[in-house]
Amino acid sequence: MLIKKPADIKSSEITPEDVALNRRKFLAAAGMATVGVLGSGKILSALTPATTAQQNEKPNTYEEITTYNNYYEFGTDKEDPSRNAKNFRTRPWTVKVDGLVKKPAEYAFDDLVKPYQLQDRVYRFRCVEAWSMVIPWQGIPLADMLKRFEPLPSAKYVQFTTLYAPDRMPGQRENILPWPYVEGLRMDEAMHPLTLMTTGLYGKPLPNQDGAPLRLIVPWKYGFKGIKAITRISFVEAQPKNTWQISSPGEYGFYANVNPEVDHPRWTQASERRIGQFRRQKTLMFNGYADQVAHMYAGMDLRKNF
Repeated sequence: MLIKKPADIKSSEITPEDVALNRRKFLAAAGMATVGVLGSGKILSALTPATTAQQNEKPNTYEEITTYNNYYEFGTDKEDPSRNAKNFRTRPWTVKVDGLVKKPAEYAFDDLVKPYQLQDRVYRFRCVEAWSMVIPWQGIPLADMLKRFEPLPSAKYVQFTTLYAPDRMPGQRENILPWPYVEGLRMDEAMHPLTLMTTGLYGKPLPNQDGAPLRLIVPWKYGFKGIKAITRISFVEAQPKNTWQISSPGEYGFYANVNPEVDHPRWTQASERRIGQFRRQKTLMFNGYADQVAHMYAGMDLRKNF
């Protein structure tokens, strides 16, 4: 599929990937233990082991990340979100927190994120369609945010819901999926240090087509778990069903862990196409994060729990 260039992104606004990568190498080499400053002008926390472990992988360019997207609320073609989300309004924005928590509330975006220092994380991104990228995200460890709400012991899962606004999201006017989009994580997955509530990429605010203003990133899972434009966070006892699981349960499960040994019914998951590269490459178990996350699934049948 041809990747088109959106006319509204000026070359001067795109941070070259080699600049961002060299900046990360410099910080790691300097052994900084507190904070670093990126070109966005915001103070970001120092690189985590998960970030520095991937320095040998060149991040995809800003242009690639922002023009090749799955975001059905703005269209089903990869180029649609960059075209159709240009005028999507992300302010004012509120997030409702409810369910099994001591502190349910409705939070304005700034009140939700301002208590935290944004962290810079370079993660592999693996789409269930067998393409992948390496993306420099910016955001907040989800665990830090969730602890603030004081979940009750009975909360075993966290469910996320996307904005429902057909007047602003043209894809929601079509019978593509059951709207609004919902996703869920087991509590230990949500509290894992790799799980990130993202607000930006390449040191810049998250673009509309990439899920602004709030998007979930769980790097060892397929990309459809990364719900975008979040307006609700609910703490629940029973395992919620996600939108793709409801739409096509034989193809998409709740866990969605990257697993090269379990194929999608219509294509192999053993290899992937890195956007911007010609040769396919071998898919890694848990997308390369097995050392950090495999223990959470010990004893589980990952063919059954896909």
